[in-house]
Amino acid sequence: MRNKSDLIRGSGNVFRDFDEPNAGLEQARTILAAKIIGVLDQRKLTVRAAQSLSGVAASEFSRLRGVELDRFTLDRMIVILGKLGQDVTLDVKVRPRRKSVDLLHGAA
Repeated sequence: MRNKSDLIRGSGNVFRDFDEPNAGLEQARTILAAKIIGVLDQRKLTVRAAQSLSGVAASEFSRLRGVELDRFTLDRMIVILGKLGQDVTLDVKVRPRRKSVDLLHGAA
């Protein structure tokens, strides 16, 4: 006999799905970090080369690559992208929060 698993649709924000505080902020920081890493990878830049190009410390790029994002504000990450020659456009939507999904217990 085959076991059935419940399929639970996420909210689109993994931080919210796991009831993390400041889920929207964490998702935004993660997205911006991924964009910065994407630029470095696309240009095949080492952290030292990125430092020379942007004036941002190599240690900051190392933290971004290691997903150590606690020290980064959204505005700092946007500035870094700008120094890497990227324009950033934000689309902000504000709406009441939906009820949390309890992924561990399968309740909706």
